[in-house]
Amino acid sequence: QVQVVESGGGSVQAGGSLRLSCANSGYTSIWKVIGWFRQHPGKGREGVAAIYNGGSGPVYADSVKGRFTISQDNANNTVYLQMNSLKPEDTAMYYCAVGPWLYGSERLSPEKYNDWGQGILVTVSS
Repeated sequence: QVQVVESGGGSVQAGGSLRLSCANSGYTSIWKVIGWFRQHPGKGREGVAAIYNGGSGPVYADSVKGRFTISQDNANNTVYLQMNSLKPEDTAMYYCAVGPWLYGSERLSPEKYNDWGQGILVTVSS
């Protein structure tokens, strides 16, 4: 059974930083992608960043490029999203998801992912 658990959310002032963690287990294949997504109130879920299992091939949404960094600690099977220079518009529920091997922009498509965490709230105040 696949388990995906996010942690590390919270509240921060604009310009500050937060690091989200995603612990995932139970996926039978090593050929997987781990992605971070977010959902603003009343909006659909959007891709933020994704990475191949093993830590290669990071991809980012244009809105977070240069501010967010996705990485993986292979030793404990955890994926991190380091968020710097946060803006009020980054306020959202953030979700981690695990999916099959994907290519290109598919890695930021939420409909391509099968297994999701429960979500964690990030609030950025101005």
